[in-house]
Amino acid sequence: MATPLNRIVRPSESLMPNYSALSIQQLYEENRESLQLGWFAGFPGGERLISGDAVSAADQVGHLNLIHPGRIQVFGHQEIEYYERLSNTSRAYQTAELVTGEPPAFIIAQGLSTPPDILAVCDEKNIPLFSTPLPAAQVIDYLRVYLSKKLAQQITMHGVFMDVLGVGVLITGESGLGKSELGLELISRSHGLVADDAVEFARIAPNMIEGRCPPLLANLLEVRGLGLLDIKAIFGETAVRRKMRLKLIVHLVRRSTLEENYERLPLDAQYEEVLGLPIRKVVIPVAAGRNIAVLLEAAVRNTILQLRGIDTLKEFIERQRRAMNGE
Repeated sequence: MATPLNRIVRPSESLMPNYSALSIQQLYEENRESLQLGWFAGFPGGERLISGDAVSAADQVGHLNLIHPGRIQVFGHQEIEYYERLSNTSRAYQTAELVTGEPPAFIIAQGLSTPPDILAVCDEKNIPLFSTPLPAAQVIDYLRVYLSKKLAQQITMHGVFMDVLGVGVLITGESGLGKSELGLELISRSHGLVADDAVEFARIAPNMIEGRCPPLLANLLEVRGLGLLDIKAIFGETAVRRKMRLKLIVHLVRRSTLEENYERLPLDAQYEEVLGLPIRKVVIPVAAGRNIAVLLEAAVRNTILQLRGIDTLKEFIERQRRAMNGE
């Protein structure tokens, strides 16, 4: 019985995503130069963790806000002026409310002077206090992008990840079907390699998955009989890509398996779920004499057309309908 191709294939438990956590110490070290950060108080608080995912990154940092005290609080001109206008009683109350929410850190923007009681409470409660000459809005925008990438759900998948005609394509299939050989042929046809064997994917936005190569395997492609090939050294800089957005999965299967389990002309597209997002999937049978590289390129071009709203099969069905009705 044919397997319906419009179903979404979900990952096995071994491929479930990992959720990241980031320490304030790491955030400081990786952004010290870009944001011109200085660390003035709360040094033991460097071990504080920021956790979540890319979708909630916007909630992890923002202007001073007592409604959301548990995020990185950024003080700009308006926040400092508001704070200094408060009476001593109100100031003490709001400071206590902020501390109770356990914010990961405070950032004083625009080179402003830090209120003495904020400095004191940061040292007392081990809350890291940073200062930067940059505007508060710029700091927040920068950190939101940074956190969305650092806190993204991540997963490692087996396959060859390629840039084909500007589309990120993951080639999957059981061992021995020629995934790496296909990748090598695509490279010789001026497409680019992102990663071979192990591909790291991260959901960096609600509707976007980015794939990249682990540093250990950068630029390398393993081909049976040839061993490890340094694609960058052999083909040059243009043959490798640092990262790509995942748009299509091409799954290679033995022809006998395809004929037993899949429809020849599926009416609906097939998808595979990766990090909670449905990704278009094309199944290509492998058999002697078939030029898989040409078939994959055609699949990518057809996917591009479908993304533009052009579906060849549906247009053919419409032609049949008109012919049967004598139109």
